[in-house]
Amino acid sequence: MNKYFLITFFPVFLMLFFGSRNRELKKQIADDKRLETVVNKAEELIRTGFNAGGNYNEIWIRDLNTFLELACETGQSQKIRNVLLTFFHFQEKDGDIPDGYVPKDKAHESYKYRYSDSAPGFMAHKNTVETDQETSLVQAVAKYIRATGDTVILQEQVDGLSVLSRMENAMYYLLNHRYSDKYGLLWGATTIDWGDVQPEHEWGVFLDSSSHLCVDIYDNAMFVIAIKDFMSVTTHNKEFWSATCNNITKKARTYLWDEERQKFIPHLYLDKSPFPDEFDELEIYYHGGTAVAIEAGFLSKEEILNSYQQMKRNVQKANAQSIGLTIYPFYPVGYFKNTGLYQCGNYGYQNGGDWTWFGARMVKQLAVNGFYAEAYEAISPMLDRTIEYNGFYEWWSHDGIPKGSGEYRGTAGVLWSAIKTIEGLNKLNQ
Repeated sequence: MNKYFLITFFPVFLMLFFGSRNRELKKQIADDKRLETVVNKAEELIRTGFNAGGNYNEIWIRDLNTFLELACETGQSQKIRNVLLTFFHFQEKDGDIPDGYVPKDKAHESYKYRYSDSAPGFMAHKNTVETDQETSLVQAVAKYIRATGDTVILQEQVDGLSVLSRMENAMYYLLNHRYSDKYGLLWGATTIDWGDVQPEHEWGVFLDSSSHLCVDIYDNAMFVIAIKDFMSVTTHNKEFWSATCNNITKKARTYLWDEERQKFIPHLYLDKSPFPDEFDELEIYYHGGTAVAIEAGFLSKEEILNSYQQMKRNVQKANAQSIGLTIYPFYPVGYFKNTGLYQCGNYGYQNGGDWTWFGARMVKQLAVNGFYAEAYEAISPMLDRTIEYNGFYEWWSHDGIPKGSGEYRGTAGVLWSAIKTIEGLNKLNQ
C-alpha cells in the first residue's frame, strides 16, 4: 500500500467507518423502547411530589437539584419556584443553607431543627458533615431559570434580601466557614465520596469534636459548578467569582488528582486520617465525585474515557451491575460505626452500594463529551432494573436487589436527564 493511497483514501475510510457506526448507534437508540418507558415512569413519579422518596418526608436540596428540571418539564414550575424560595427562608445570616425542610407534623425527632418566622409551617435541618447544600441550591436556582426563563426570581425578596444576594451569600459562607487556607479548597468531614456519614458515630451526620476534617473532590467540584451557574445568571461580581472558579479548579488538580493512578484521591486530611495507618485509602476509587468533577470541567476527554474504563473494571471486580457503584474497593467492616454501610456483608449504602443517582450523572457526562456509545452502554443495566422492578430505588445490591427508599425521585431525575442527553445524538449531523 503506497503513501499516496494512505494520504488520499484513509481519511475517507475513517469517515465512512465512523459514520456507519454513528448511524447504527442512532438507530439503536431511536428503536430502544426502554428509554421511552423509563422517561414516562420518571415523569409520572415527579408529578406525585417533591420529597426525596418513600422513606423521606423532607424536601432535600441535594435531591431536588437532581430532579428539578424534570419537575419543570412536567408543568410544575410554579411549585418548584415556591420550594426554592422556602429554602432561602431558612438561610442563616452567615449564608448557611439547610439540607432540607419538612412540614412540622412530619418532622423526625432525631434532627436538630431550625425555624423561620416567615415559613411557620415548616422545620429545617442540616447534616453538617457535608459541604454541598449551598452549592446545590445555587445550581438549582440556575437550572430553574434555564428551564423557565424566569429571571425575575433573582430579585424576589426573602425577608428583605434578594434571591441573588442570598445565592452569593451562600457561596461566601463556604469561603468564610469551609475554606482551607493551606490548600485553597473547601473542606468537610470525612465521608465516603459524596456521602453524609462520617466514621466516628453510629449515625454520623453531624460535625463535632471527634470529626476528621478533610478536602475532597466532590465538594469542590460542586462549588465550581455552582460558581459557573451563578455567573450564567448574573454579571454581578463576575471578576471575583471567575478568579475563584479558576483557583479552585487549579488547586483541585494540584492536590486531589493522582497523576500516577489517573484518579482523584479520596481525602486530603487537614490533620490526620480516622483510619489505621496500615490502610491504604489511596487505592479507593470514588465514582460519584469523579462524575461531578467531569461536569465541573476538571478532566480532559482522554481522562474522561479513561475514568469510564476504570469504573467498568471496578464494576467487574466488585461483581456489581453498573457504574453507579459508589466506590471500589470498599472501606473494611468496622471502619465506620454506622452498620448500615455494611448491610450487604462487606459493603452497603454509600460504601459500595450501586446508586443510579450518581451513575446516571456519569452517563450524562459521557454523552455531553461525545462518548455516546459508552453512555448508551453504561445506562443499559440501569434501564433494565428500573423496568424489571417497576420503580426508581435509592440504591441496589450487587446482585440486583433494590435497597433503601422506594420512589426515589433523584434516581428518576438523573435517569431522565441522562436519557434526554443520549437521545440528543439523533439531533446531531454526524
